[in-house]
Amino acid sequence: MTTNTKSAVNLLDAEAVRRALTRIAHEILEHNGGAEGLLLLGVRTRGKPIAQRIALLIKRFEGTDVPVYELDVTPYRDDRPGDRGRSDSSEPPADFEVTGRKIVLVDDVFYTGRTVRAAIDAIMDRGRPDNIQLAVLVDRGHRELPIRADYVGKNVPTSRSERIKVRLKEIDGVDEVVLVRLA
Repeated sequence: MTTNTKSAVNLLDAEAVRRALTRIAHEILEHNGGAEGLLLLGVRTRGKPIAQRIALLIKRFEGTDVPVYELDVTPYRDDRPGDRGRSDSSEPPADFEVTGRKIVLVDDVFYTGRTVRAAIDAIMDRGRPDNIQLAVLVDRGHRELPIRADYVGKNVPTSRSERIKVRLKEIDGVDEVVLVRLA
């Protein structure tokens, strides 16, 4: 009989998460010449609270409100066959216009790139933005698609047997990023 054991290593504590998001917010503003025309789309589930935090930082730095919506990419995933199209539960609303906007797609962990590809498909079904940028709290590597993040809180090279667990106080009661090694 084999036993699965796990060991965990804390990669980011609450202060490190705060610093990473502050840096990402500054980089977004610098890259885009300010906040005009920006729209933040947080990938469900942890992408939205991260996007909301970035929007609050941008407001503090620039005095500008940046809209934030949650994006449910489930109907666009290539690993879940079914009807492709808009999810009834996703934001932005069906009549929301992305055309001409600078969209920053926000997610917690960037891994194979398949979630990002699904998100891009969901966005493009709504219109043609000026551009789509990607901000992630953690990039763990192992890309299967030619996609890269524009803004990264922390790069963490991992093995395929390791997992990254992001915990946010809005959902989990604590801010931390943990590397879990499966033995």
